[in-house]
Amino acid sequence: MAHRSVPLIAVLLLGAGAIGYARQPEVPAWEADNPIRPLPSPPLGIDIQLATMKDAPTPERVRLGRWLFYDKRLSGNASISCASCHHPENAFSEPTPVSTGIAGQKGGRKAPSFVNQAVTLLPHFFWDGRASSLTGQALGPIANPIEMGNTHESMIQTLNQIPAYARYFKESFGTEEITTERVGKALAAYERTRMSGNSGWDRWKHNRDENAVPEPVKQGDQLFFGKAGCSQCHLGQSFTDSSFHNIGIGWDPAAATFRDEGRFALTKAASDHGAFKTPTLRDVSKHAPYMHDGSVKTLRDVVEHYNRGGTPNPALDAKIRPLNLSADEIDALVRFMEALDGEGYQDTPPVSFPK
Repeated sequence: MAHRSVPLIAVLLLGAGAIGYARQPEVPAWEADNPIRPLPSPPLGIDIQLATMKDAPTPERVRLGRWLFYDKRLSGNASISCASCHHPENAFSEPTPVSTGIAGQKGGRKAPSFVNQAVTLLPHFFWDGRASSLTGQALGPIANPIEMGNTHESMIQTLNQIPAYARYFKESFGTEEITTERVGKALAAYERTRMSGNSGWDRWKHNRDENAVPEPVKQGDQLFFGKAGCSQCHLGQSFTDSSFHNIGIGWDPAAATFRDEGRFALTKAASDHGAFKTPTLRDVSKHAPYMHDGSVKTLRDVVEHYNRGGTPNPALDAKIRPLNLSADEIDALVRFMEALDGEGYQDTPPVSFPK
């Protein structure tokens, strides 16, 4: 049988292609698991474009921040991460009354959700507003001795000992230098992408889809924005005024004091005794138990607390008063809040991390 000759140029090209293929760098497992993604579009009901906001997140910083958020090596003994208290499945809150930090230490407050912080009305973060930026909020727990139990200096030393992280800081910030500020900015960039919307309530309210929610939700909507007065504090896209109110949680009548002074510890203003930040109601069904100390078990219990007019105390917010709601009206408000469960924020931890 005759053999067909192969042109020399074809042989050379095939060989070159094989060599080029063999020399392509292998993508690390942690990159394949956490690729650079475009910034997410806001879901229905959330009106913000991340790329146009001040100190806008970039896809590179979001990827870096996602690793850092779930990386336990940022804690003092590499045992917990930011996600240890801010659980994705609980809309980045937690299912326990208070947080558990390093070495099993219990804090005095429950980790609040940071969903939709990109659209926060006022620059107040934490239950008492002690951080004035999302970057400050992200860095705070790392250096708290009963939370992540580290120091910022030690955290930077740890990150500098992980060779692969340097190139992701360069990718995000222009140089390989790893600083506390850059860690905070990367964490904040990731947190800003956790937006929740397109809930049943959004589809009914914004898209006029009458079948998106049942009738009790529509009744609850009327109560929320009307008779019950909930929207005095739970307002805007995230249903929070980002401000502080005393509703009587934690008041000890026997001692005539609060177990936790809240905002007052920072401001020393008499009106801030026992005052805490209004939490978002987005995905609130996933945040139980409720309030800053997790002392209220269910959403119905929350509404009943407000229906009673809160817990009387000398600094009770003037907006808190008995509501005189019927049992059916309480049910309708609960159904309304459950209809605020949305989508867009969901995530799962990376499988692997830079080495």
